[in-house]
Amino acid sequence: MTSKSDDLFIKNIHLYESKHKEGANVTEHHHQIHQILYALDGKGTLSLEGKNLEFNQDNGVVIVPYDSHAIFSDSKMTVLVLVFDQTTLDSSVSDSLLDECFSSSRLIKLNPFAGSEFRQLLRKMLFEQSRGKPLNLLAMKIHLSEILLVLARSQQVTPISDANSLRAERLRNYIDTHYFEIMSSNDISAKLGVSNRHIHNIFKEQYSVTPMQYLTEVRMELAKKMLAETQKDIISICFEVGFETVSTFYRTFKNAVHMSPNQYRKAYKTEPPNTVT
Repeated sequence: MTSKSDDLFIKNIHLYESKHKEGANVTEHHHQIHQILYALDGKGTLSLEGKNLEFNQDNGVVIVPYDSHAIFSDSKMTVLVLVFDQTTLDSSVSDSLLDECFSSSRLIKLNPFAGSEFRQLLRKMLFEQSRGKPLNLLAMKIHLSEILLVLARSQQVTPISDANSLRAERLRNYIDTHYFEIMSSNDISAKLGVSNRHIHNIFKEQYSVTPMQYLTEVRMELAKKMLAETQKDIISICFEVGFETVSTFYRTFKNAVHMSPNQYRKAYKTEPPNTVT
């Protein structure tokens, strides 16, 4: 059945493990605060406001206050339960994420990229919770906001049905939103759980470039925009688009654009309009 960790309940945010034996049934009930459930392992059925839904590994569930829910375990299940009071969140996060994206309870099937990001955020929350000091509470609030953002973005449904095309589309979206943190193709293949070669092939078939070539394109377009439209130092631009060293940024930029970042800035710098005082 259900067991709760002995971790400190940190001011209306708490994350704990819930274990379910095969065939166990958590009867219908509700809570006065929000819950987020994440299936770490196993499979079962979630009853949510009278509707039965498959609740399997890597599924996330947002349950709003007073919505009735129950869980039946088809196999041994381990679920992480994150409970929080809405007042804990900043008003902008509460309004934009909870009220607009999660006005009702829902189950969300996370893709491999979102699932990896979600799990990492849960690990961070467990670490901060184990410390239990004011700065750790702040970190937990931040990670909770990030978790809600991952879930909100995961609700966006793509019409693509072909498996490889869907993987390629997810990978492209991942690169578009994580270009600053991808170090190698191994980062991508690890999140998808497939080989570099397979990722290379399905992405190139869909977009005529490899994932790493597309990553370079994304970074270079952003770098060109900042060089032309901002006063940012080149080292700041290098850092912002995801390069670890200026020398690598210069070499990559020159190979892609056929001029140095300094030369590009001089050629394409957009001057701000004159202002009349």
